[in-house]
Amino acid sequence: MRMTTPRIPPLEPKDWSEEQSDALGMDIKELQSKIGHEDKVFNILKTLVRYPDLLKAWVGFANHIMFGSSLAPRDREIAILRIGWLCQSGYEFGQHILMGQEAGLNDDEIRAIAEGPNTGSWSAAEQALIKATDELHNDAFVSDATFADLQTHFSEQQILDIVFTVGQYNMVSMALNTAGVQLDEGIPEYKAFLGK
Repeated sequence: MRMTTPRIPPLEPKDWSEEQSDALGMDIKELQSKIGHEDKVFNILKTLVRYPDLLKAWVGFANHIMFGSSLAPRDREIAILRIGWLCQSGYEFGQHILMGQEAGLNDDEIRAIAEGPNTGSWSAAEQALIKATDELHNDAFVSDATFADLQTHFSEQQILDIVFTVGQYNMVSMALNTAGVQLDEGIPEYKAFLGK
């Protein structure tokens, strides 16, 4: 974690206004039930609830990336973990260690994601996915060679979902890092998990 205390403290549900409660409406409840945490409000949501209009606008897009995307869950999590690592977002990477495991990634694969596309036993498709994530992070552009590799393994919709997934989690990582959102209970600290 970059910070040991939040710059923007999470607001506990008992302290929410009606507007804030409304912002955490059905879309949030649906999101929480899909990830198996119906009764838990994550620190990211307790922070963003301070800005209800932003939260409402963001959550629809976030739901698409997590649950409406054309990407297989494993591919989605590889991209999310890679961009979380590149952004050094302890919260993002930590949350998605668990989600990556649920999507079928083992601990060695999650550790290899932090090392890059040439480490681990990635398939050609997964290697292209990690390369594309790196290029988007470094240059906001996928090179012709990597794009051609993506086209070999992914449909047009999937390629767009890769770009938007990386963009979404780059943005979220910026917000988490800057606001100092702290890990939720039970979420692994990513550097300890990676042995760094």
